[in-house]
Amino acid sequence: MLKTESPAHKMAVAFARVLRGVGLDAPLDSVIVFVSALEHLGLENRNDVYWAAHSTLVRRHEDTPIFDRAFAVFWDQSIAINRSEDEPETISMTLLVDDENEQDQNNETAEPIDDENTITLRFSSIETLREKDFAEYNDAELREAEQFMTRLRLAGPPKKSLRLKKSNHHGARHDIRRTMRASLQHDGEPIERYWREPSTRLRRLVVLLDISGSMEPYARALLRFMHAAVVGRQRVEAFTFGTRLTRITKELTSRDPDRALAQTSTQVSDWSGGTRLGECLRTFNDHWGIGGMARGSIFVVLSDGWDRGDPEVLAEQMQRLNRVAFRMIWVNPLKVSPGYAPLARGMAAALPFIDDFVEGHSLDALQRLTEVISRNSNERQRMMANA
Repeated sequence: MLKTESPAHKMAVAFARVLRGVGLDAPLDSVIVFVSALEHLGLENRNDVYWAAHSTLVRRHEDTPIFDRAFAVFWDQSIAINRSEDEPETISMTLLVDDENEQDQNNETAEPIDDENTITLRFSSIETLREKDFAEYNDAELREAEQFMTRLRLAGPPKKSLRLKKSNHHGARHDIRRTMRASLQHDGEPIERYWREPSTRLRRLVVLLDISGSMEPYARALLRFMHAAVVGRQRVEAFTFGTRLTRITKELTSRDPDRALAQTSTQVSDWSGGTRLGECLRTFNDHWGIGGMARGSIFVVLSDGWDRGDPEVLAEQMQRLNRVAFRMIWVNPLKVSPGYAPLARGMAAALPFIDDFVEGHSLDALQRLTEVISRNSNERQRMMANA
């Protein structure tokens, strides 16, 4: 029997409410086991209490950072209160979830808080979503996540352009026009020489999204990521593929997310179907890629690697792309799964031609993807050498 009036019971129930308030699941059976563990361990040793809470209340690895912050603020304070020999005081707890769009209004209308006897846990709504799996998002969370995606900067390393610009130092090419014009001030004597050098421009970013049935839990979030990339950066090309390849760059150029996604849904006809990676990549290479779109570009595939087609065809098309692209990046939402190995036929066939193999299941994973895109080839070579 559990003592419902014991300090362990009271603290466990209060902490479970805090976890639910910040978006973590704390079912009743887990709380009961947590209380039983505290009855045996006591509340004196912080590490014992922490691991008792972690082992009973945390079910997913990605929930650990939020759990740690809540534990550090709430549980340490609760233990200090229980250990105090002074008269008991009333401690109020305030859970604040920041909404970036309403933050100013809340600051004006919020009631004053007594800081002396109040423990405040402040969590940003975006922070609670950063490590949450896209497959568990609802529609409201998707809209919040898109605000975060719009702030991501997809700027890869620049490349040299054929256009020349003025140079303040000695370059490889003389600027004959400027030199001759300046010589007119000195009776035709070219006293000063001027130079030109190649200018730089952004590399094209090409993104292909798998919309097959196996990717359905992630496709709706990753499509919003593609929309944010198209409207927030120049030289982005977007495609979807399942049983056929569809170019959706034009549909995603609208800055209204709902309108852009509606236009894309109308354009794409193979949602939640099968996957023929090799054939779709061959279509891309023959019509767009090898002729210019993929040449010198950063090529990103958002897919779990499941393929019903011939893996040899996929390997051949990946090799063609690898010869002309600046970098090949494969984003697999399933890579985060414990014990994951690229055993799917498509994934195994594509892996030898991939420069970077990254996760894509959460907002944090997409932020790491932007860092991978921003790296230049020299940084990647140094990282591989150190590994």
